[in-house]
Amino acid sequence: MEFNPFAKKFRKGQKRIALVFPNRYIGGISNIGLQFIYAYINQMDGFSCERFYYDVHGGKRSVETGSHLKDFDIALFSLQYEMDYFNTVRIIRESGFNGLKIAGGPCVMQNPKPLLGVFDAFFIGECEERLEEIILAKNPDELSGIPGIYTGREEKVKRIYSPLSKHMEKEIIGEGAYGRCFLVEIGRGCVRKCRFCIVRQIYSPPRWRKISDLPSVSDVKKIALISPSPSDHPNFKDLIKKYLDDGLEVSPSSIRADSIDEELINLLRECKVRSLTIAPETASEFLQELLNKNIKNEDVERVAKLSEGKFEKIKLYYLIGIPGEKFDDVKAIIDQISYVKRFVRRVEVSVNPLVPKPHTPFQWLPFGGIEDVNVGIKELKRKLEFMSKECRRIGVRIDLPNLREFELQTILSRGDSSISRIFSGERINIHNFLKELDPDSALPWDFIDHGYKKSRLKKEYDKVLEMLGKDLGG
Repeated sequence: MEFNPFAKKFRKGQKRIALVFPNRYIGGISNIGLQFIYAYINQMDGFSCERFYYDVHGGKRSVETGSHLKDFDIALFSLQYEMDYFNTVRIIRESGFNGLKIAGGPCVMQNPKPLLGVFDAFFIGECEERLEEIILAKNPDELSGIPGIYTGREEKVKRIYSPLSKHMEKEIIGEGAYGRCFLVEIGRGCVRKCRFCIVRQIYSPPRWRKISDLPSVSDVKKIALISPSPSDHPNFKDLIKKYLDDGLEVSPSSIRADSIDEELINLLRECKVRSLTIAPETASEFLQELLNKNIKNEDVERVAKLSEGKFEKIKLYYLIGIPGEKFDDVKAIIDQISYVKRFVRRVEVSVNPLVPKPHTPFQWLPFGGIEDVNVGIKELKRKLEFMSKECRRIGVRIDLPNLREFELQTILSRGDSSISRIFSGERINIHNFLKELDPDSALPWDFIDHGYKKSRLKKEYDKVLEMLGKDLGG
């Protein structure tokens, strides 16, 4: 059962806005951006907003009233993952929706070109201060000219940035990814400079909410602290203490291993945190430097020792297919997992291949990290088979990726408008979007101004190649 303080009964004459999340309810209800959009629209006179999730009526009827998508005036799609593009196209086609279709979210902020034929417009940025303008539009021509809007005709679009103000005091409460809880966004963007991560660019500059701007929570017993790296909040421990003093359980998302000490471990225990999540990415000192992640083996080992008897489970996230990665580096990951299991009985591992994302210094890399993409994919399979076998041997559950999906993710994130033919089932040559890209050539997403200079990313890429001896061979 949901608690929804914003549900609004439709009245004749109101403009109907569909808020569509083309994935599962559990993820959509845990999205703070969708929470804001829904609440904002339903507090406006003359508008009503209802939600659509792919696993509820196939995304074609609303959660609130079961109304059909085709009966709405505007559909706002939130695109969080590239693989959701297929659900998105299916929802639009099968529903017969003919209203104004607008997409936003991190996928749009990285590169909307593969979806040019699907939507009337895209919003590139954070929508807080532009939402009213967008939903007042009656057609694509009225959208064109709104800052942050891309219709396919604009030569350049500057990403819209929103300062963080007072947090929402009410939210829809449902069973989401963090359980039944209130979502508290404590920060946006990231102070770290990991070379593989798109967050550093598309949500720059990083911002933190003051403790005085955070909400008082009374509707539930638990809150989730939302931020790409919550433990980097300058007052992270004080923030936890604030909610502990209010008698609430506190659940932060993944915490950097190098920020965890005994005091934080004890605070998390007081918060009734049962599972700790850290993302070492790799156990190789050289690859840590290459990624610019800078988590040391000693950090992970210290967290393991401090966690003994404190947590039921530790979840570890790793990347493979990093350029310069040797098979011994994958064996080192298994050694690290084995060490953690000495102190915490339940260890779960998630491993994914590196996707060379737009707007990062890695955007030019080949998928698989090796110049010959076919060799790279073959090596990824070999590494995953080894990790699966070794994790079974030491009694650790491992979540293995579908490599084909990650190939598609790379293609959809780095593709141009020609990629849209894939949604009609056409066979297209996708190899060009998997191989190493020419650093001196134009990229499909160059039209987006995220406030950085491409030359700076190129310098970082050159540094990576220099560290590798300018060799992406197998």
